[in-house]
Amino acid sequence: MRRRLLPLLIYGLLAVFATLTLTPFAFLVASTVKTKADFVSTLFLPAGDGLFGVGWDRLTGENYRRIFGELHVPRALLNSCFLASVGSLLATLFSAMGGYALAKFRFPGREGIIRLVLAALIIPGPLLIAPGFQNLWRLGLLDTYAGLMLPGLAPAFGVFLFRQTMLNAVPSELIEAARIDGAGEFRIFFTLVFPLVRPMFGAFLMIMFLGIWNDYLGPQIVLQSPELYPLSTTVAMLKNLHWNDYGLVMAGTLVAIAPVMCLFLLLQREFIAGLTSGAVKG
Repeated sequence: MRRRLLPLLIYGLLAVFATLTLTPFAFLVASTVKTKADFVSTLFLPAGDGLFGVGWDRLTGENYRRIFGELHVPRALLNSCFLASVGSLLATLFSAMGGYALAKFRFPGREGIIRLVLAALIIPGPLLIAPGFQNLWRLGLLDTYAGLMLPGLAPAFGVFLFRQTMLNAVPSELIEAARIDGAGEFRIFFTLVFPLVRPMFGAFLMIMFLGIWNDYLGPQIVLQSPELYPLSTTVAMLKNLHWNDYGLVMAGTLVAIAPVMCLFLLLQREFIAGLTSGAVKG
């Protein structure tokens, strides 16, 4: 009896938690196809005489028409795709190279650099806003994508994460054998080291992609031209000081989260495999 009741109890709890998780998404999707009057008068879909008691004739696609027709959301979507793809790829590549150097190279000051990386992990990001802005202003990189991506090309978390992965997943004997055979460091990294840490590379690439895609504060500080804004900033600008079109905001929010949600659902197995790779030495 216990063996029969235990699976039922587990699946029942999972169903409850799934309902709690999916209810906000259902509210979000329903809000995008409602008028302003129905948004404030009904919780989900408007009631009516249609199938399942829903007023299907009262649903509207006006919010999506305005999102893709009148506003700058399509351009912002392209901007976010460019920033997230290029920025995450470069940040992951440089983090992997830095982690490889700290894990497998012996050079003066190595331990000091490792301590500096660890110290950078505990520094709150908001403390670096003012000095970062001043440096970008002096370099003439304000209102450019280069100024937005440059500070995050080698995050301390990524460097330290790849260092630990290299220590556990990449045998030093393999690297020494390749050096004896005359292989250069770049060839060793891309032909020997990279295949061994590819799961972690993919996992961290997804982490960086999601972080850059959802970044709201950085574009607000670095960018001034509206045509350069990514999707997170553009959607936030749909709100007005004196009035809010909540259906429009919900439609923009759905457009913003749909691509990354689909990406995560497609690559969730690789993401989990990458996070667990190197957890056991050998």
